[in-house]
Amino acid sequence: MPNHGDSSTDDPHDDLPPLEQVDSPTGSLPPAASLMELQNCVSNLSLAHEIVMNRDFSFTPSSPPKESLEGRVTEIVHRAFWDSLSEQLNSQPPNYAHAIVLLQEVKSLLESLLLPRHVRLRSQLDEVLDMDLIRLQVQHGALDLDRLAAYIINTMAALCAPVRDPEISALKELKEPVELLRGIFRVLGLMKADMVSFTVQSLRPHLLQQAVAYERTKFQQILDKQPAALDWTWSWLEAAASDEASAHSSSSPPPSATAILNRAYMRLLTWDPLDQKYPETVAMDRARLEALSGRLRLLTLEASVLLLTRGTGAAFPQGFVARLRQTVAALLEGRHSREDELKEALLSLGEMAVQQVQQAVIDQGGPPPSTESQEVLSGQISTLWKTDHPVRSLVGERLQGFLWALLEGSSTQKAPELPASLGLVSQDLLELGTTLRRTVHFNRTVFGPFYAPMLRKLMFPTEAVADDSR
Repeated sequence: MPNHGDSSTDDPHDDLPPLEQVDSPTGSLPPAASLMELQNCVSNLSLAHEIVMNRDFSFTPSSPPKESLEGRVTEIVHRAFWDSLSEQLNSQPPNYAHAIVLLQEVKSLLESLLLPRHVRLRSQLDEVLDMDLIRLQVQHGALDLDRLAAYIINTMAALCAPVRDPEISALKELKEPVELLRGIFRVLGLMKADMVSFTVQSLRPHLLQQAVAYERTKFQQILDKQPAALDWTWSWLEAAASDEASAHSSSSPPPSATAILNRAYMRLLTWDPLDQKYPETVAMDRARLEALSGRLRLLTLEASVLLLTRGTGAAFPQGFVARLRQTVAALLEGRHSREDELKEALLSLGEMAVQQVQQAVIDQGGPPPSTESQEVLSGQISTLWKTDHPVRSLVGERLQGFLWALLEGSSTQKAPELPASLGLVSQDLLELGTTLRRTVHFNRTVFGPFYAPMLRKLMFPTEAVADDSR
């Protein structure tokens, strides 16, 4: 079974298409039953899309943050439950009322992990965890919890994925009944999530074959219930068409539908995170595209620092620029999204880059850089937080041009080449571009029939007016 991939702790519905657009001229409050049906449709569509697009998709048991009110209340309730169970088991004579209920739940969880071929295990489970027999044993004071716990743990060991072996070994070391039962439930929860994730991965090839038709059908159902569900998509395509037209002279032929779509997709890489009017057809990929946008921003900053450092004209030893990039990446990671944090990081980075350049030149036997050149390098790096910084703008244009060429080319074509000065980030940029192209290709395949009439109106407005007048 696969190990768990990273999972977001954000609300999974944050990036879904809006169910009701208040500012839409056609928006009206639907009945509660219709709204629930619509929400279920959106949820199913979102889940299927994530399974198809995320190769590392997995289910993980969720729990509230410990510092939150919900987390504290949950911890208090759980502690009270297990403390109560401890008191019951330590009383004279022991009270097994809650323990029997827990054993029944453990049996149900184990049964849910069994496959059809586990005939012998199922028979053993019914025999050992025979609840009627266990109640009789309690009545006669003959219940052996240690024996039952040992059987449960051995059964879990036979059913779990190899990644859970350390947890199973830890359970075998527990002797106190309450801690043992608590640990069993925790590990069974992980095993249940493993089973679901494994099932999803097994079904993924079949889902891929049906994904396009399924998503298109589901979105059409949403559109039937909420006709305004393409308002923001229209605005997105309209802005892209305007930008594409402005990029060409009046004597040039009108932009193609592919060119407008590519520009629209590229606009998503620079989308304002505070702008909630995200195109509905791409909403399920918003988190994925925002992650790509953040990665592109980081690569732009890294390449800009390296380009400025090389521009000093100093002779560096082999491997120096690669080591410098590691330093740059470590200092900027997680600090490139907020402007105040980026300013602070670049200030430190400018000083560190100057020190490393100075040391590298001295190690080569050359004269140390002048104070003026050091101040220029440090100042140039520290002001890279400005989006209109000349070097940052130039590097950003080159990197976006690379991604644009990837979108315009086919998957069988060789990737375009970056200038040698940006070679150190080429592999990372290629990985980013491959993910972007895969996301765009799937989106265009699914929603092409929805885009086509809108693109026709944008490309041939006079024909659209004539059609509307008929």
